[in-house]
Formats: sequence, C-alpha cells, structure tokens
Amino acid sequence: MLDLLAPKLPPEQGERLVRDVYKRDFRQRDAALRNRHSWKLERRQHFQEQGNASRDALARGDWDEALRLMREQRGNLLEAAGDDRRRGSVFHRLRVVEEPLTPYLQWELHSLRQRAQCGEKVRTVNSELLAASERKSLLPEVVILGGHTLYHVLYTESGVPQGALRYTDPELIARWESYIRELYEAGEDVESYFTREVAHLPPPTMDAE
Repeated sequence: MLDLLAPKLPPEQGERLVRDVYKRDFRQRDAALRNRHSWKLERRQHFQEQGNASRDALARGDWDEALRLMREQRGNLLEAAGDDRRRGSVFHRLRVVEEPLTPYLQWELHSLRQRAQCGEKVRTVNSELLAASERKSLLPEVVILGGHTLYHVLYTESGVPQGALRYTDPELIARWESYIRELYEAGEDVESYFTREVAHLPPPTMDAE
C-alpha cells in the first residue's frame, strides 16, 4: 500500500465555475501552455458523458458501434498529440481502477489505450493504493494545468458534469502535483493493464451500471 496522504483541497479556497465557463477557461489556459507538464487524476468509476457519440452507443448497448466510433477519433487524437509536442506540453493522465470494472470503465479503458497509442501519457493505479487517503471519502477529480491552475472537476451523484472549482494558490497546486506524480509513478502503463485485465472481457452488460 502506498503510504501517501492526499493534500487538502478546501472548497472555500476555490472559485466556482459553471460548466460552460470551466470549459472555456480550461481551453484558454491549456492553449497558452508552453514547455509545461499537466496532470489529471480520474477517480470516479462512472460518468454520464455528454456529446460523445461512442459513449451514447455504449448507453444503448451497442458495443461494436461504440468501439467503431471511438476508432474514428484516432485522427483527432494524433493531431492533438502533435500540437502538444510542438508546444512542449506533456499531459499525464492517471486512471484509478476498481475491479470488477464498471461498464463505463471498461469502455473508457479502450479509449485511454487509444489515447496512449496516439501519444498521450496514461497510467492506471488500483484503488487499493488510495486507502490511506480515502478513509472518509473518495479522492476528487483533479486536473492541473502547467503547475499554475488546478481544477476540482464537479459531478452529480450520477456522474453528470457540473463545472469545477478553480484554484491558483501555488503551494496548494505544488502539493497536489507532487501527490499525483507519486501515484502516477507507482501506477501501471495503460497498455499492459489493458492487455492483462481488459482485452479478454466480453461486451459490458449495461444493467450493471
């Protein structure tokens, strides 16, 4: 077990952004990054993603169509990865996994594997390694852009996006970046995890969500 406690993330220190404002703020700040590292910690095991055709196909129970639509995004992912390289911007994504996998997570791991194949840095970490930090509640969904901005991304209980809390305090951001980096280093490359735990699974059964 990783002997590492997550830092505090006091809600009162963050600035509340509704979903549209959060998305716009994120895009602007991300586009301005040069020669910086960014980090994302994904903890929830189920989301109600909006505007994603592959996710919609999963919700309908059409697994083959979900994977086909996912593959159609490869060109966009390669283009985004190329843009990141030109800007010297490296995005690290850490996906917490619980087993047995939820239908959503089984689908997302296919997506994350494709992202990794297109150049994104993606690792997985088992939820057991978070036990010391999750005695009272699950870790938040966190994105850190270039060491300057931290977003605590907010969702409803069912996983519908609700915007974010934005933090800009350098010391708070540094603590969270260090914590996520250590988890990332203790994790496993998504490709090897996918090969061992996901590739052989049958299509997910939606009533298990």
